[in-house]
Amino acid sequence: MNSQEFRAAAHAAIDEIIDYYETIDDRRVISNVEPGYLRKLLPSGPPEEGEKWADIQKDIESKIMPGLTHWQSPNFMAYFPASSTYPGILGEMYSAAFTAPAFNWLCSPAVTELETIVLDWLAGMLNLPSCYLSEGEGGGVIQGSASEAAATTMIAARERYLSKACAGLEGEEKMKRRAEVAGRLVALGTTQTHSLTAKGAAIVGTRTSAIPVSFEEDLALTGARLRAKLEEFRIEGLEPYHLTVTLGTTGTCATDRFAEVKDVLKDYPDIWVHVDAAYAGAALVCEEFYHLTEAMDAFDSFDMNMHKWLLTNFDASCLYVKNRRDLTSALSITPSYLQNSASASGLVTDYRDWQIPLGRRFRSLKIWFILRTYGVSGLKAHIRNHLRLGDIFANWIRSRPDLFRIVTPPAYALTVIAIVPKGVNSNVRLTNGDGETMPEVADGLVNSGKAIADTGADDEMVKRANEVTKKVYDLINERGEIFLTSNVVLGISTIRIVSANPKADEQHLRKAFDILVSTAEEVLGEA
Repeated sequence: MNSQEFRAAAHAAIDEIIDYYETIDDRRVISNVEPGYLRKLLPSGPPEEGEKWADIQKDIESKIMPGLTHWQSPNFMAYFPASSTYPGILGEMYSAAFTAPAFNWLCSPAVTELETIVLDWLAGMLNLPSCYLSEGEGGGVIQGSASEAAATTMIAARERYLSKACAGLEGEEKMKRRAEVAGRLVALGTTQTHSLTAKGAAIVGTRTSAIPVSFEEDLALTGARLRAKLEEFRIEGLEPYHLTVTLGTTGTCATDRFAEVKDVLKDYPDIWVHVDAAYAGAALVCEEFYHLTEAMDAFDSFDMNMHKWLLTNFDASCLYVKNRRDLTSALSITPSYLQNSASASGLVTDYRDWQIPLGRRFRSLKIWFILRTYGVSGLKAHIRNHLRLGDIFANWIRSRPDLFRIVTPPAYALTVIAIVPKGVNSNVRLTNGDGETMPEVADGLVNSGKAIADTGADDEMVKRANEVTKKVYDLINERGEIFLTSNVVLGISTIRIVSANPKADEQHLRKAFDILVSTAEEVLGEA
């Protein structure tokens, strides 16, 4: 393909992308192809002779589109959003054109320096403590995902902990001590922490432990629960080295009690604390959430995904560390072919030492485009609009207590519900198998009410509620008008509705609510 052919092909591709976005509302949001569908449509091998772009482009609609779930559709209210915008697409285009692996400053100085600058900008927008800025001992780096960021911090945390444990030792004695301590290391989270902690622990070769949380404490990690677990480890001879705290858990958008965690960890200074704010961290651009960062000066790292709620195309996971030496000490390996005078001078940043891979893409370009296109005020307005839509949706749910229970206080444009089975009146609250009550929530406050446990039929009632909730969820996604995801919260099956899709408005949320109502009535009518 020469330059003129590329110009024509690019124009055709851009036209098709625009048409896709403008008509995406008309497409079935979730793909319904059978596994292996694509192999049946494609030849057994590549063509012997090259094909014309026009022939290749036709296959996007006929072969690829049927197998896509349309994350940019306003009817996509599952998982968390994966934002895509035109400025972000332009950033990806330029990044592809420049294509520099950019593992060190010398590879392309602009790639490194723009990343440092825009992440400092973002840190200021999120009200992060100054210890996370590049002008001090900290700084930010773009990772591929929150899971990658967590694994990276867990490697650094393990090495920092083992280095302290082996301080002053050499040779065989040091290796023996390292092996002894490594076998006792444990990474901590809660029962609501994302799976990234368990996966990270598997990668670094340590065990992991989940601290139980409760509805009564808003599914948050409390200082008391953390201290009790740490004391348990002391008795068992285990050594915690990494703790994941969360701003907006995946299941319910619960937020751990950071100030309490900070207070407890004054007695455990060797534990690395990582803040997973992958989705809800975007809300920190708004002043009303600034208080959530007050305790973060005591933590070691913070990560949020701009590619979820801040209009930036995947991937753009922004990891901040308080002490960048913790990363570079653990991850820096410099063979002779990577040595150069710029790196040796100590005056530049080589991001290869801040991550697991060597090479990296020019991801800061799309962030730069987004920040300049929307501005701080535009991003605040974007977040607040979705928060407003989330409140509207939650109030619609509250208007039908005969059909729905809100399981946890709505937060960050996420509403988590369960279907009310027949025979349960509006004053009855579900209780899980441990006798723990699922709150009936209104305006973020738990109301008083009679627990089903008082009737002596709690297990059976929860079973019925779980069954009808699952039926409603399955039926909605099978029909494909909207796409929702489910979750199990302390034994209670739930449906999650996220109103943070960039193209969603009140009309689309009303459509989702009406579908939930009609489907719930249909399922309950058959029960």
